[in-house]
Amino acid sequence: MSVVTRFAPSPTGFLHIGGARTALFNYLFAKHHGGKFLLRVEDTDRKRSTDEAIQAILHSMRWLALDWDGAETYQSQSAARHREVAENLVADGKAYNCYCTPEELAEMRENAKNSGGGTRVYDGRWRDRDPSEAPAGIEPVIRIKMPHEGETTIADLVQGNVTKANDTLDDFIILRSDGTPTYMLAVVVDDHDMGVTHAIRGDDHLNNAFRQLHVFEACGWDVPEFAHIPLIHGSDGAKLSKRHGALGVEAYEEMGILPEAMCNYLLRLGWSHGDDETISREQAIEWFDLDSVGRSPARFDMDKLLNLNAQYMKTTDPARMAAGVLVDADAAGITVSPDAEKRLVAGMPGLASRAKNTHELFDLSRLYLVDAPIEMNEKARDNLADPEARQSLNELAELLKKATSWGEDELDGIAREYAESKGLKLGKVAQPLRSALTGSNVSPSIFEVMAVLGRDETLARLEIAAD
Repeated sequence: MSVVTRFAPSPTGFLHIGGARTALFNYLFAKHHGGKFLLRVEDTDRKRSTDEAIQAILHSMRWLALDWDGAETYQSQSAARHREVAENLVADGKAYNCYCTPEELAEMRENAKNSGGGTRVYDGRWRDRDPSEAPAGIEPVIRIKMPHEGETTIADLVQGNVTKANDTLDDFIILRSDGTPTYMLAVVVDDHDMGVTHAIRGDDHLNNAFRQLHVFEACGWDVPEFAHIPLIHGSDGAKLSKRHGALGVEAYEEMGILPEAMCNYLLRLGWSHGDDETISREQAIEWFDLDSVGRSPARFDMDKLLNLNAQYMKTTDPARMAAGVLVDADAAGITVSPDAEKRLVAGMPGLASRAKNTHELFDLSRLYLVDAPIEMNEKARDNLADPEARQSLNELAELLKKATSWGEDELDGIAREYAESKGLKLGKVAQPLRSALTGSNVSPSIFEVMAVLGRDETLARLEIAAD
């Protein structure tokens, strides 16, 4: 059997964190087994589905590099097929037309409420009734005939065997009176027609699985393997909400999170491979399987995500990180010269090691993005307000002009010798130097900065700052 998985989001809003993890698990399971990963947009709720939400979901999937096989499909385009299946079930005696009035349904709900719950709401009054008794003016719905005795057991690949008493399962609606399918029918038909072998989804769908299993069986179709993943909770163990960081995937992109870090973090929410924390996509495909998915809810922790993102930023190709900074620079209206681009790539390792997201990286990168003269923050200007500080910059610049090479070690040595000759600690020399060269009071090692800036740019900035 060739494995086929699917991710089936509803386009009523952004792709949230739980949905992204579900998509990731489906993708990795399919790739691990050499199968296919499909994308189905469940847009049957036309009132709540929007084109903006569809585009946001597709964008987030591409950003996460969760590439699906073939073109995405749209559930609404299969409405005729869903209706055909429902009508065939009626013809086969597996489903029936129900002509209940709104008043009758309200009475059933009230009776079920008064009985204390735990049993079916719909009392099955049209299950074996002759349609000739139907009242005038009522367009029927179609209900599936569910078993009323015994139990239904699902051999879930994550939860294990889960059993439900059949007397709690209603003859639920599969086709509405206007001819549109319900979610329960559409999912089953689409999964069958797409050849889905494994339905991997959040455990909030576990109750649905008991009903969908019977639709598969009523149609005479193979039932896919079910795997219901525990939901994600906040760091305090409560249901995940916006206060925990339960935002759309696009929000994390805007926060400056790298997609690889996001996927790595989502992978570790409920799945593990020994003590491994940083896991590449290739390793994830090689190692991922459902037997390592836990049964307990995972806890989302924003600090851990940011720390993991910082690790990825340190090891990501400097040219790629620089390219992202250049995009931000263009958006900020900063014109970057060819020399500045080279400086940016050369200085990227030192910058990336100090940032937790790409926004911090952009701010840190400003010292390389522009040519002299540079802007200075208030603290940098204060550091250079002292005439003695400016004088030291002049004297140090004269010594630097005589440097035989322009490496960090020699530059460090020149600054130390100058400080000793003036009876100063190195910091008294380095801080005005940092302000003059970076326009800030914080930066990577100032001698690293000087080496990256190069002789000409360093001396030009010192001359301007000392004047």
